[in-house]
Amino acid sequence: MAFDAGLAQRVREVLGARPGITERRMFGGLAFLVDGKMFVGIQDAVLMARVGAERHHDALAMPHVRAMDFTGKPMKGYVYVDPPAIAADKDLSAWVLWCEDHARRLPAKKPRP
Repeated sequence: MAFDAGLAQRVREVLGARPGITERRMFGGLAFLVDGKMFVGIQDAVLMARVGAERHHDALAMPHVRAMDFTGKPMKGYVYVDPPAIAADKDLSAWVLWCEDHARRLPAKKPRP
């Protein structure tokens, strides 16, 4: 699976030079991480958004948002955001910043042995 390079560039522009942000190819697409924690990703032209379990239902109630079922089973706390919901820069920015904020609040990842 590929990812939309234009959408990736738009995400980079939203993030600017924020500290702790990295990119990694994951899930057959491109993932953005903050301090090692994935918060958004891109598969084709769809945004994978880590919204958190507490806001999962809020996110699913929004137009053009659906459960992230990458493994065939819905993943709690993650949603797919289809292109119409992120066509405007302000909408993409809102999703990216929401997810980044959520990921920054998560406990630090434990180092691998």
